[in-house]
Amino acid sequence: MELAPIAARVVAYHENGGPEVLRIEQAEIAAPGPGEVRVRVAACGLNPVDAKLRAGRSRIVLPPPVRVGREFSGWVEAIGPGVDGLALGHRVFGSIGQGCAAEHLVAPHGSLTRVPEGLDLERAAGLSLAGQTAWDALASQPLQPGDTIVVSAAAGGVGGILAQLAVARGLRVIGTASPANHDWLRSRGVEPLDYAGDLAAALAAAAPDGIDAVFDQAGPATIEAALAVGVPVDRINTIATDASAYGVRAVGRGPVHPPTLDALAALVVDGTIDLPIEARYPFDEVRAAFEHLERGHLRGKVVLVIAA
Repeated sequence: MELAPIAARVVAYHENGGPEVLRIEQAEIAAPGPGEVRVRVAACGLNPVDAKLRAGRSRIVLPPPVRVGREFSGWVEAIGPGVDGLALGHRVFGSIGQGCAAEHLVAPHGSLTRVPEGLDLERAAGLSLAGQTAWDALASQPLQPGDTIVVSAAAGGVGGILAQLAVARGLRVIGTASPANHDWLRSRGVEPLDYAGDLAAALAAAAPDGIDAVFDQAGPATIEAALAVGVPVDRINTIATDASAYGVRAVGRGPVHPPTLDALAALVVDGTIDLPIEARYPFDEVRAAFEHLERGHLRGKVVLVIAA
């Protein structure tokens, strides 16, 4: 039987601005082509990059209208030619460039993978983009067990996963976060540090023998403090600001890599990674969801729940 397009509600914006420019509108979702699957979306993980793109604060410029959302979970509902290993109804999660905040989406087979037993769809929705960004950033530095690293925004989506991956690999992890998140960080094996005040002095006191690498998810203050305590520029990685202004590295997520997503999901299932849900919002409250995300000081992910 020939597959046909379907109608769906999607979140989009037609001009840059705050959450108030977001609209829920009707769109046609294509039938999956060769190597593609169509997914009925369960949930969409929200990320700071979504807000930066919408606000016009990213070097990436997308022509309007722009569909929102870069990571998702859901159920396979249609399969294009040449796709193996998936069946209708399989639970999947993954990441595409835009359009995950929608009732349905079409994705390349190589951009998603199965959701394992023991992982719910809400947490799966927040794992692919943030998780692989953390994985790839950590892998960019040549670190050995016992090395000391600093992770900023260590309770957030990317920072929280990166910090826990590092602990699992035997690294000493100092994580900057607001005091409200310090107990959670300690429970995950991370040494919490308040980012308020003289951050350079706090880092020097916490790591008198030196810092082997810094992973920044917060912005210039972390980079400047790291440079002030003598961390070499090639041992500082940022995903939060213009790296060229400081000469530091800017390794974020590479191409979606399903084996990495499988490994991350397994670590969540076995408890190595705790992926808290900071807040859940229904689809119709997408503006409120982004307002929450953009207030910051999060623990884990803000998730837009689209279908149960």
